[in-house]
Amino acid sequence: MTTQAMLDERYGRTRSPRRRAVLWTIVGVVAVTATALLGWSVVSNSISSVTATDTGYNVVDDGLVTLTFQITSPVGEPVACAIEAQDEEHGTVGWRVVEYPASPDHSRAFTEEIPTLALATTGFVNTCWVP
Repeated sequence: MTTQAMLDERYGRTRSPRRRAVLWTIVGVVAVTATALLGWSVVSNSISSVTATDTGYNVVDDGLVTLTFQITSPVGEPVACAIEAQDEEHGTVGWRVVEYPASPDHSRAFTEEIPTLALATTGFVNTCWVP
């Protein structure tokens, strides 16, 4: 018998099984609630998320870049995307926000033109969102 057990027995400090059951019940309820909240936040964020994939760009001349990309968005929601053209030093030389109406399609492909102030070396989708 350990010293702690001997002291508990001597002074009448014993844990009741009911108290232990209540404690584990509370711990279980908190764990289940936390798991449910985490799961819901992941699902709700993924339902309304928009992803964009650049599929190509073409530097037409000093004043224009053509960008091709695909977006995956929630069905029936309008989408806005910020598209950008950069020069060789990663400076922004062209920038534009394009808006698309709601669509029954989950994935859509687009080709957009970005007017530029100087010769660009790349074009890409900066970000997309549901407005």
